[in-house]
Amino acid sequence: MKKFDRPRGFTLVEAIVVIVIIGIIAGVVAVFIRMPMQGYVESVGRAELADEADLALRRIARDLRLALPNSIRVPADGHEIEFLQTSTGGRYLAADDGADDPANNKFALNFGNPSSTSVWFTVANPMPSMIGRLAVGNYVVVYNLGAGYDPADAYRLNESDSAGINIAQITDVTTDAAGTRIRIANNPFVAQNPPMPSPNHRFQVVTGPVTYRCELQGDVRVLKRYWGYGIARNQPDPPSGSGTRSAILAERVDSCDNLFRYTGRVAGERNGLVVVSLPLRSRNTADPPIRLVHQVHVDNTP
Repeated sequence: MKKFDRPRGFTLVEAIVVIVIIGIIAGVVAVFIRMPMQGYVESVGRAELADEADLALRRIARDLRLALPNSIRVPADGHEIEFLQTSTGGRYLAADDGADDPANNKFALNFGNPSSTSVWFTVANPMPSMIGRLAVGNYVVVYNLGAGYDPADAYRLNESDSAGINIAQITDVTTDAAGTRIRIANNPFVAQNPPMPSPNHRFQVVTGPVTYRCELQGDVRVLKRYWGYGIARNQPDPPSGSGTRSAILAERVDSCDNLFRYTGRVAGERNGLVVVSLPLRSRNTADPPIRLVHQVHVDNTP
């Protein structure tokens, strides 16, 4: 009978040697893999921050291009920006057009004429797309020059004095064979002193104010958009009141200082420039923040 050897395993020493060799190989491999992996993780984090910042800046820019001329307000520290957002605009029938004929539902918008009691005015040559944006509850604004230029400051909506204001709420919109007519809650334009009609007979329709504000929420700074609140002469900080709504645009803002800068506060300047500088920090606080800067040109021609 042939004799077979008993099967052998491995000794403890052999197991330790194998473990040590595997550890050395793994350490060598880790040296070469660590930096590329770290670079990949960091690049993904920067890309996410850049996408978040870019989306927020594009939304701000889109809203700013709809801002009522001369309605942009930025406080000294630049942590927020407010403006009146428009939905459309057009030309109103003026008395000097020679077509004022109330008997045939043709109403001119009068300025500085206290004897006028009409709360209707006719839209001159309205575009079909404009008619669909004339909504009850919105506001008609004419020749807005901004703060310090009474009665051409739309933020004075809820104030009344002998000088008049340049903004009125829409209560009805009618379109028929005679044309498109807008009814306003009252006619503040007839009380203007001095009268401030638009040289080109233009008006804008304002849906309400919008604010972008950087604030502390919990232990992080966020950039929020506010809307649905009332128009007020003093810039609210933060906006509040019935109907106020808000949404977060960006989280982990590194600093709220000088997020917004605005040039173009002087009446008569046809264009203004808003500079938005948004610094964001990743979830890993050890990583440096990224900062995206966007410039938005706004039309200040009233």
